[in-house]
Amino acid sequence: MCTVTYIPLEGGNYLLTSNRDEAPARSPQNITRQRIAGQELAFPRDEAAGGTWIAISSANRLACILNGAFEKHDRNPPYRRSRGLMALDFFEYPSAEEFLKHYTFEGMEPFTMLVLERGRLLELRWDEQRTHILWPDPRELHIWSSSPLYPKEVRYKREQWFAEWREGKRHFSREDALDFHCNAGEGDPWNDVVMNRGGIVRTVSITSIVKEDTFIDMQYHDLLNGQMKQTKIGLQGEVVGSR
Repeated sequence: MCTVTYIPLEGGNYLLTSNRDEAPARSPQNITRQRIAGQELAFPRDEAAGGTWIAISSANRLACILNGAFEKHDRNPPYRRSRGLMALDFFEYPSAEEFLKHYTFEGMEPFTMLVLERGRLLELRWDEQRTHILWPDPRELHIWSSSPLYPKEVRYKREQWFAEWREGKRHFSREDALDFHCNAGEGDPWNDVVMNRGGIVRTVSITSIVKEDTFIDMQYHDLLNGQMKQTKIGLQGEVVGSR
């Protein structure tokens, strides 16, 4: 749930890539398919809480969760609901506006939620007191890093890596984005984009999303087992295929 980049493509399409930094025991090995509120969903299911940190739907929607809001917070469980289950709850609502208006955020642990919905990009942060809502420009490139793991100065350094990596590039591919998410850094395993803090918390997977005109494609790269799973969801509600 810890490093996410967004890259716009032509025609309102996009690349979104997410590195998950987590305890290895919580790492899924497969992509789950499920129907919620008439939508076909695809997502890697968290082995502990049963939710997810990233999901795509046939209604041209995506939800992605990062732990924390602005700064590292003190954990104070129990919480009303897990953030991973909230990511799935989102799809019960017909729009981001309805979700923002009606969902109960009180009692949730701080989070940053990114939503892509029919050409719009939403950044929602919950700091245990109130929601902070931004609508970033979907025509621009963006990067986010989890605040509990990465203090402000490290997040800023990562923004610099991303700016240097994209400088001079006019076109981007999935392979380009994966290259950044696999290799960006300074040789510091504590803070590089693929990180490892003594095996307790490490980058366990990379999820790559490509939205095209008629479908959304998800690749789930399981770094612990060296495997990749892939699935496509048609944007008219028809499943294109999976493997």
